[in-house]
Amino acid sequence: MASNRPAPELSGYPAQPADDGGFGAPRTSFDEWNPTEESVRPVRGKHRVARQRGGLARSSTVLGVGVIAAVGAGGIATAQGGKPAVQISLPDLSAVTDSLPEATSLPGVGALMADDPAPSADTAETAPLTAMSGGQADAGEALRTRIMQQAETQQDAADAKAQAAAEEAAAKKAAEEAAAKREKAEAKAAADKKKAEEEAKKKAEAERLAKLARSFKLPVASYTLTGTFGQPGSMWSSGYHTGLDFAASTGTPIYAIHGGTITEAGWAGAYGYRTILTLDDGTELWFCHQSSMNVSVGQQVSTGDVIGRVGATGNVTGAHLHLEVHPGGDATGVDPAAWLRGKGLAL
Repeated sequence: MASNRPAPELSGYPAQPADDGGFGAPRTSFDEWNPTEESVRPVRGKHRVARQRGGLARSSTVLGVGVIAAVGAGGIATAQGGKPAVQISLPDLSAVTDSLPEATSLPGVGALMADDPAPSADTAETAPLTAMSGGQADAGEALRTRIMQQAETQQDAADAKAQAAAEEAAAKKAAEEAAAKREKAEAKAAADKKKAEEEAKKKAEAERLAKLARSFKLPVASYTLTGTFGQPGSMWSSGYHTGLDFAASTGTPIYAIHGGTITEAGWAGAYGYRTILTLDDGTELWFCHQSSMNVSVGQQVSTGDVIGRVGATGNVTGAHLHLEVHPGGDATGVDPAAWLRGKGLAL
């Protein structure tokens, strides 16, 4: 072991006490110092060695090794000043040093002391926090991916639901429009059908009236209507006019309105000379106030045959033909103008 080197003189320290109890010369050297359990401050806490680039890892083990190396190599410095060197007795630390592990085998220290900077398997404990938390990062990423997938699934479901609702609304609207068009078409078809039926009915009626017109004829060719059916007045015993008056010159021919049988021909009081023509359906046609009659009872006549002439016999104020219509031979007659129009005749 190397000899102890003298320590430099320190100033400011109290003088060494003299033999007589006073203070003598100043202290110029250190006394022997033996480290003990009470004088050495114990190392506290747990130290972890982390791998750092460009620096040294510290640990209690490394510091311990450094202290042992320094003590063994240099010993304890002795004070200068001409006094003999003080021998330092060191405790036997062989048992301690023998039990210490190799520095290269210590976690993190071996990588620092080795020439190869590449980390070994022993440095797994000194890996960066980000590397050590790789499993947590992967778990977080997996959780994030799962959440995103769930969000996408929910969004897809919402989009599908919205699309289905839109399609349903569009289909409903299309169905409503189709129903409205169908109803409109059906209504138009019904209206067209009704119109066609009405037109066909009118046409058939016109044809019927035309046919009837060929078989019916107005009683006089030239006339003036002077009295209508239902007209009130004191001149008529019933209180109203019961027929239709065709004013014409005396002697104007009176024609058979339709073919039938003469059931009466003669004087009829207030009606003057009257001829009754009964048609095949039982309707009676009364021709009144004639000046003369050209037919007799039981005679068959056809449409347009002359059955008499206009006159002023009976209760009259002038020459005219008083015509009455009695369907089925009833005593109460109907409006002759309406009946004639129903036969296709225009007044």
